[in-house]
Amino acid sequence: MDKNHEKSLELAGRKYELDDSHEKDSISKALAITHEQVSDAYIEGQIDPVIEEENGKDT
Repeated sequence: MDKNHEKSLELAGRKYELDDSHEKDSISKALAITHEQVSDAYIEGQIDPVIEEENGKDT
């Protein structure tokens, strides 16, 4: 394998770590931002919309 391919495989296997929010490289920053967004969405929950039906009850 060439160096670029090996580097791509290494980056693809990265997971968020607590230290990522303090790192300066772009991958660490991206992982930290994505982790924060997912965490916020999970904590906030989902607001289910009311679906209005023509002939029947709203669900």
